[in-house]
Amino acid sequence: MTRAAEHPEAPDTERFRLRRFVEALPEAELQRAGPTDLIDVAAALEGNPRAVLFESAGAGRGATGLAALPLAGNVNGSRSRLARAFDTTEAGLLGEVRRRLAQPGKRVLIGRSEAPVQQVVLTGEAADITRLPVHLQHALDGAPYISAGIDYALDPDSGSTNVGVRRLMLRSATTAGVDVQAPSDLRAIYERQVARGKPLPVAFTVGAHPIDFVAAVMRIPTDELDVLARLRGAPLPLVKCVSNDVLVPADAELVIEGFLDQAGYTEQEGPYGEFLGYYGEVKKNPIFHVTAITHRHDALFQTATISGRTMARTDTAQLCALRAEVVVWKALESAVREVHAVHALASTGGSFHVRVALRARVPGEAGNAIAAVFGCLANVKHVYITDPDIDIFSDEQMEWAMATRFSAERDLVIQSGLRAMPLDPALDGGRTWTKAGFDLTRPVRAPGQAAPLLEQIPEPPQTRTPAIPASVEALLVGGPCFFIDLMNGTGSRDGREILAELERLRASGRIDQDHDGRYRMTR
Repeated sequence: MTRAAEHPEAPDTERFRLRRFVEALPEAELQRAGPTDLIDVAAALEGNPRAVLFESAGAGRGATGLAALPLAGNVNGSRSRLARAFDTTEAGLLGEVRRRLAQPGKRVLIGRSEAPVQQVVLTGEAADITRLPVHLQHALDGAPYISAGIDYALDPDSGSTNVGVRRLMLRSATTAGVDVQAPSDLRAIYERQVARGKPLPVAFTVGAHPIDFVAAVMRIPTDELDVLARLRGAPLPLVKCVSNDVLVPADAELVIEGFLDQAGYTEQEGPYGEFLGYYGEVKKNPIFHVTAITHRHDALFQTATISGRTMARTDTAQLCALRAEVVVWKALESAVREVHAVHALASTGGSFHVRVALRARVPGEAGNAIAAVFGCLANVKHVYITDPDIDIFSDEQMEWAMATRFSAERDLVIQSGLRAMPLDPALDGGRTWTKAGFDLTRPVRAPGQAAPLLEQIPEPPQTRTPAIPASVEALLVGGPCFFIDLMNGTGSRDGREILAELERLRASGRIDQDHDGRYRMTR
């Protein structure tokens, strides 16, 4: 932990506030809604390309405290909003995230009186999570879920903080089920505590800047508070929880403090609409016990979109896609030389389909890239490799490349027995994946060797004005010319006079065309 004395300046506790980010969104990115019943929140968010700010959700007249909190949803549900959070463009988002991850981060521990998230402290019966605007997200969910919770847990063995994103299924005023099934650092930490017969203190921030969510989904082996600080690119203000020793961002909107029960995986949790667009089954999971709730005076509660038919418009798919791009790029750095772009498709859940544009220097580099992506931690199922001339963010160009540059018997790479994402319904009871790679690159040419005409992409003609215009005949004496070369060499802006001159030369038997269609003198 960086000592506060080393950073005498007070950290900015408003710059990375969720409410500030949401309220600054333009109309094209934000829909404002009036008072809304909780049962109607999910429908208002489903497939919505914009974030939604609900004036109040589920609050009756005269409601105060937790029951009166406004609600923001789908804040991370578009690449454009994630790019806005990083002060960059959609095209520059991956590069900006990679640049920030390479920089050192700064953390500052501040006192409770300086921490906006602890302006209001609720304990005992007042710490009632059922008073929060938590809604039923999918028709068959087991209960209302807090879906935008970022969890912070202190590893007793290493002293580092683990950060992730996990859902909480409401059970009572002070208990919730938490999904700790997937292989993760939190699961390993929790299971060690269970073996010792001890609970694991955990805190959930609900209401966080998009950058905090991007940090929380990353898979980087370090104290993950450092990841958050690096991605913010500014000193990270932290405060100790009021009922345990977990550190959380002091500028969050709301924190739910508590612990995971030492009894282990004892209670049913689910079903729940998962990030692949289907329901997940009922599982046995730990119980989270609430010990305190702290929040800002004017806190903004948050819900995250997940699952359904419009995956690319959900928080989880967009966050998973950005994480996959970071992981895939890192894997490619040790496999090939010139990676130009990586794009994970949010419509596939964020990682199942990945596109890579690279410049192959030698034959086989596309195969190397496919192998590297197969083996990385991003859970990629299908990978598409293209040349840099293809815009991998364009479905139109990708379909064209697939149709014209791919031959299945030569360019399809299949590998079986690889680690799978257990939630994939296509496994049908299996435990491993067969992954497929699609090589959409063209043959590698020697340096300076032009691609044959039949491989070149037609473009509109580019004109230029010659310093000294020449005749068609003089130009052809100098060597073979395409029609555009004759227009540019003569200074023609029309071309029909070029046709007349070519007709004269052709009639005299002095020109023909070579195999590429260039006009040339024959005598």
